[in-house]
Amino acid sequence: MRDYYDILGVSRDTGADEIKKAYRRQALKFHPDRNPGDAAAETKFKEAAEAYEVLSNPEKRQRYNQFGHAGVKGNGQGAQGFQDINDIFSHFSDIFGSGGSVFDDMFGGTGRRAGRGRGQGRPGSDLRIKLPLTFEEIAEGSEKRIKVKKYVVCGTCDGQGAEDADTDFATCTTCQGAGEVRQVTRSVFGQFVNVQPCPQCRGEGRLLVHPCSECDGEGRTKGEETITLTVPGGVLEGHYLTVRGAGNAGQRMGPAGDLRVEIMEKEHEHFTRDGLDIYHELYLSFPEAALGTEREVPTLRGRARLQIDAGVQSGKILRMRERGLPDIEQGRRGDQMVRIHVWTPTSLTDEERELLDGLIDAPSFRPRPETLDERKSFFSRVKDVFS
Repeated sequence: MRDYYDILGVSRDTGADEIKKAYRRQALKFHPDRNPGDAAAETKFKEAAEAYEVLSNPEKRQRYNQFGHAGVKGNGQGAQGFQDINDIFSHFSDIFGSGGSVFDDMFGGTGRRAGRGRGQGRPGSDLRIKLPLTFEEIAEGSEKRIKVKKYVVCGTCDGQGAEDADTDFATCTTCQGAGEVRQVTRSVFGQFVNVQPCPQCRGEGRLLVHPCSECDGEGRTKGEETITLTVPGGVLEGHYLTVRGAGNAGQRMGPAGDLRVEIMEKEHEHFTRDGLDIYHELYLSFPEAALGTEREVPTLRGRARLQIDAGVQSGKILRMRERGLPDIEQGRRGDQMVRIHVWTPTSLTDEERELLDGLIDAPSFRPRPETLDERKSFFSRVKDVFS
């Protein structure tokens, strides 16, 4: 188990006020709202809370200095060993009382993570970007690393807008720190109470006295962030993927906006798309179509051999099952359709012309529309009779 002093980055002779400031820095750095989905950051957040819970208590700190971790485990003297984030908020609220918790100072309340409370700045705006994908990436799913230019948390003040949150902020005199003002009006129908964000502090409950020199008090600066995005197989053109908390950073610890990623399909060299099916146009020479052949064709998973029967007609569509795109909801996969085109040469040598002249009257080379008629459905033939 790591040393509590090392966790907070302080020495053993550090005073209580400095320990509180050190814990504040760690809590801001690894707070779940600023590290959504980051299990490592959540673990460090819990470690810092456990360290502060011991070192902020003179009796526990003395026992820890004398006996180490063994001195604060068991017999009611142990560190809390927080498992749930909300336990941290409620625990420190009980210790320091209303308005005195370190989380009241930083986040405006006993750890409320939804909505905007006292001490929180304005939320950041959402961002929207477009992500072009190949058919291969859509078919198999992919992991993309994208660079996003946006507002990021100021590294100098850790997003607070001031280098020292204890001295650089003052309680708003208009709302007395509540972050809201109430207007009571009376009428013949009774009393009405109108509650609105304080116009002086804009709902924060405090006023910035000495702004951070780096961000000028906003708690954020212009920067760039690399975001890893997991794209599921089967997305469609126009689909959106939303990454919570990956938008612009909020002002002075306000919640970050979201990132909306719009999917775009890149034009493919070999395929067109029709729903889950993809189409490939395959051109054959006349001898290949007449004699049959085996051709190598591209697929979304590499190249494959396709057997083509003798006598194939131009316009014939051959189906390669489950070689298409997946359905993002049902999991089934479309097919790859190969449309046959029999190529008619536009210029011939004298030798080629002589060979073809000898085949003009050959019975096998005469068009036979009746063969095509045999392939018509019953309803098509009935239509022919009545027309």
